[in-house]
Amino acid sequence: MGDVVLRGESDTEHMRHKAVLLAATGAVAYTVSKIDLAFRGELGMPGFPASAQAYEMYDPVTGQSFNAAAGAVTVILVLSLARLPSTGWFRWLLLAANAVGAVVVGVAVVSFTARAVGASVSGYAAWTALAVGAVWAVSWGVAVVVELKRSRRRPTTGVL
Repeated sequence: MGDVVLRGESDTEHMRHKAVLLAATGAVAYTVSKIDLAFRGELGMPGFPASAQAYEMYDPVTGQSFNAAAGAVTVILVLSLARLPSTGWFRWLLLAANAVGAVVVGVAVVSFTARAVGASVSGYAAWTALAVGAVWAVSWGVAVVVELKRSRRRPTTGVL
């Protein structure tokens, strides 16, 4: 079954839209997981519980609520890639913020994967979280790179 391509949409635009939706879904999954952990009063992330010392330093509900809020902002940031301004400093600010976000999520996935392998983590929660994070980071990165390549082909108006 073929993908639906909007009229006038190139293959590159279609790929960018798919990557943006996949990355936004990853950000939503992160947000939902943090809301779930807040309701349960737990720190850490699925499959990676926090140490007892962390509970002495942080309130789980407050901490995870702030993480969930950051996740909601991230969803909006990722979705901005679908309708970026065509020129101007705000366009480049959004692109830079998205690029940094994709790299940060990618680094987090790599570090948690190393932790999981070193600790011989068992259970599906950790590996599911890592898989979702990897898809999120890669799709977010693809969306940013495709948009940057589109920017090079777009004629400029001389406005930064």
